[in-house]
Amino acid sequence: MRSVELFAGAGGLALGLARAGFEHSAVLEWDRHAAATLRKNRRITEHHQQPWPVIEGDVTKFPFDSIDSEPDLISGGVPCQPFSLGGKHRGRHDERNMFPAFIEVVRRLQPKAIIIENVKGLLRPTFRPYFDYILRALTFPEISNPGADWQEHDNRLVTAASRGGAMGLKYEIKAKLLNAADYGIPQHRERVFIVGLRSDLDVHWDFPRATHSRSALDFDKATGDYWRRHGIAPPKEIPQAPLVLVPHTLPWVTVRDVISDLPQFGSADADAMQHVFQNGARQYAGHTGSDLDAPAKTLKAGVHGVPGGENMLVADDGSVRYFSVREAARLQTFPDPYVFCGSWSEMMRQIGNAVPVELAEMLGTLIAGCLEPSRSNFAHVASSVEVSLHA
Repeated sequence: MRSVELFAGAGGLALGLARAGFEHSAVLEWDRHAAATLRKNRRITEHHQQPWPVIEGDVTKFPFDSIDSEPDLISGGVPCQPFSLGGKHRGRHDERNMFPAFIEVVRRLQPKAIIIENVKGLLRPTFRPYFDYILRALTFPEISNPGADWQEHDNRLVTAASRGGAMGLKYEIKAKLLNAADYGIPQHRERVFIVGLRSDLDVHWDFPRATHSRSALDFDKATGDYWRRHGIAPPKEIPQAPLVLVPHTLPWVTVRDVISDLPQFGSADADAMQHVFQNGARQYAGHTGSDLDAPAKTLKAGVHGVPGGENMLVADDGSVRYFSVREAARLQTFPDPYVFCGSWSEMMRQIGNAVPVELAEMLGTLIAGCLEPSRSNFAHVASSVEVSLHA
């Protein structure tokens, strides 16, 4: 199955989808540091016989007619700054709003499926009318918007929907806010995912139910299994486990679960893995770092290139420090051979902007199973929790 990746960033979504079986016909990214990271790692997945065709440039200026085969999937983490809680909140008025560009690519290439990732802020009441408009525009991408403002365009889309839809290209669109921790990612990361399948395919798709939970982690700690697994004594305040409340999910994956086997700072092995100590971390109101024994707080790109308190951990002795590049990458489920390019702040920005690789793989595999049912090897995710713990 062929795919086109827009706004690829450091490649979290692209890598997850490649693992799910999609071959990228084009991987587009305008930022030079992120593009360098993509080029460095474009052979990282065994699913690719050829390296990713990384294209550094503006999505709106790329000649999509040059793609030699129709893509099965168009995907992308549309730039989130216009809708981010940490941004200027200019939404549709922000020049970085690339939703119209994504919709135009869908209209031109008519893929079988689409997947978009964006920030939770897109659901705020201020932006909700525009979000609903985006969903309608993705549903009827052939109803174009030549020179009209979005509200005028939306009126035409609403009319089309009231008449039973357009006579041409149409997608069945679903959107949901997912917390990555509920799917085995060692990080609280709430992001909006929009998935669409072309209506003429007549296939059903839905988001998988959660496979991991806090209650299961609390149970794991209360029984002592969590602490024994890490060879440490439990805190005195941990309660005894109620034996009748055995959870039906796996425990949330914690920071300690995924970083405890990394080598010591300063060793040759650590340096080779981009596991390098970074000075300057400090706690202040609202920036207190992540607990080792819980999923990390949401990694963020930082403000003016400086990662904030979300990119710190609180050690067992109560001290704080920044996550290393490799630790942050593990919290986003990038494989250890994946190398990041640029300065420390650039690498942390790329990681903070990424889609968790394993969450992308999970969603991509379910989509692939709809497009080619014989290839589906992950359908159990929607109905069971037979997923390995990242220990």
